[in-house]
Amino acid sequence: MGLLRLPSVIANTKQVMKLQSLFTGNNHHHRRRSCSDVPNGHVAVYVGDVQRRRFLVPVTFLNHPSFQELLRRAEEEFGFDHPTGGLTIPCKEEAFIQLTSQLHSSRRSSRN
Repeated sequence: MGLLRLPSVIANTKQVMKLQSLFTGNNHHHRRRSCSDVPNGHVAVYVGDVQRRRFLVPVTFLNHPSFQELLRRAEEEFGFDHPTGGLTIPCKEEAFIQLTSQLHSSRRSSRN
């Protein structure tokens, strides 16, 4: 059932990123950034339990089953009202770094 909602998560992520470019100034935890500092083919996400850290991940990761599970959990926990103004992933930072490192490694090995 989470797979059926993935297109809405991606579409709403794009909307959030467009809206971010309209804001300036500070919020409680992060300085809002414009879409211009997110490279093409990437999406900004916020990860962490208390102090949220911003990561840029390739959009190709959105298709990976492990990342889709994180997106499903984000939708369940936050809906589309994310406290940082961007996509917030409910995951420990260390686990997120481990997952994205594995995805980067598998992406590099598939290119060789």
